[in-house]
Amino acid sequence: MDVTALARTLLEPVPAHRTVGIQVVRAAEGEAEITAEVPESLTNVIGSLHSSGLVALLDAAGLGAIIAASETPGDFDGVVPLGTSATLEFLAPARGRLRAVCHLTPEAYAALGPLLSAKTDRARFSTHAEITDTTGDVVCRGTFDWSVRRSRA
Repeated sequence: MDVTALARTLLEPVPAHRTVGIQVVRAAEGEAEITAEVPESLTNVIGSLHSSGLVALLDAAGLGAIIAASETPGDFDGVVPLGTSATLEFLAPARGRLRAVCHLTPEAYAALGPLLSAKTDRARFSTHAEITDTTGDVVCRGTFDWSVRRSRA
């Protein structure tokens, strides 16, 4: 199911995401595509997006993919995803318009499915995302480990 509108509603207002200029392009079937134009105010000493901005893009892509596993918008009601650790690999300067993509693995789907269908209230899994620049070169890739729960309130 395409839940791009839901992902936009949940992700774009987050202050860190707004600062980086994150936009949700697509969130459907366990895949998310996120873009951002590198703001000059967040560049480092070589004019590349600062590592904190790259972390925000990878985080948003993983969250978008988690949201995109929903079969209906209501599946995500009360779901609280928290990152528990992250590993990033910086490969090239990140300049211009950047694109982050995350696809959930079968293992992530297997862990997340019972939570989204309310059969369990907790799930743990990892997401893997890549950030490319306008030429298609991979500038950063990363893994986020998640602890996801459904609140009882």
